[in-house]
Amino acid sequence: MTLTVPLDTPGKHYGHIRLPHSADDSAWGHVMVPVCVVNGGNGPTALVTGANHGDEYEGPIAIRQLINTATPETTTGRLILIPQLNMPAFEAATRTSPIDGVNLNRAFPGNPTGTLTQRLAAFVNDHLIPPADLVIDFHSGGKTLDFLPMAISHILDDADQDARCAAAARAFGAPYTARLREIDDAGMFDGAAERAGKTFVTTEIGGAGTSTPASAAVALDGLLRTLAHHGILSAAPAPAPTRGLDLSDPLGFHFSTRGGLFHPLATLGDRVARDQALAHIYATQDLQSPPHTLYAQRSGLVSARHVPGLIKPGDCAFVLGTDDGPMGR
Repeated sequence: MTLTVPLDTPGKHYGHIRLPHSADDSAWGHVMVPVCVVNGGNGPTALVTGANHGDEYEGPIAIRQLINTATPETTTGRLILIPQLNMPAFEAATRTSPIDGVNLNRAFPGNPTGTLTQRLAAFVNDHLIPPADLVIDFHSGGKTLDFLPMAISHILDDADQDARCAAAARAFGAPYTARLREIDDAGMFDGAAERAGKTFVTTEIGGAGTSTPASAAVALDGLLRTLAHHGILSAAPAPAPTRGLDLSDPLGFHFSTRGGLFHPLATLGDRVARDQALAHIYATQDLQSPPHTLYAQRSGLVSARHVPGLIKPGDCAFVLGTDDGPMGR
């Protein structure tokens, strides 16, 4: 594995993470992950990644826009910008890599002698996370979920790191700023960066397998604000109001126990009461049985919802959060 762009040379440089991949159609081939480094001299380093999952688009759009405008003269410190981290998945518009079927965001800290995705995770873990002070990893709902636009920090045991991450997420200025503990953080980029002591911010901005003008704007403006918050950029959009969103209650996560035709009865931004019907699920081969109804396990704000018209047992159908109101800066 090779990084063809210099990290320590002042200026603006373009290159790749180059991973050997011998395949039927390319015996001595490589997977090439494009990277841009903008080095303005002394200052903090930000590692910014998009398309950790290949069907999520707001991050790549925001990073590409920053690449177009960032210069060494306007950068204090260093930007390591990777719009499409999981390049094979991005080109296939899939969540996981079509090469090895591995989910990059469940592959950390990686394995330098493992499958291609495991080797990519190891390269990021061993060579790109260590020099970073700030790590921003963009996510959205992909093809299967849609989210209220939110920046996220995780609830961490280290009080200083927890405060740094929460402040960075607030500075992002998304319409919502969420706090949560991951329901399954095994192998996640998030945990790898946090265990390394970095200030880490992630997002869930939209989804449904596409982007919108509004979701792309949230991503770009938030990226610029967070980099300005860390002193890396001097110019950024004005601070934006944001509302607190607590997603730490496991009862807020609603998983389907049935498969079939998904008929949502609530949508993003709705406030629902405990035991309120959230969706009907119709058996596709049985026209006589009544639908199975999914009920809210708690009251809250609909923060994410299943997108496809069909649902399977085990799919996440809804996430309900607690809206704590406007957050101070």
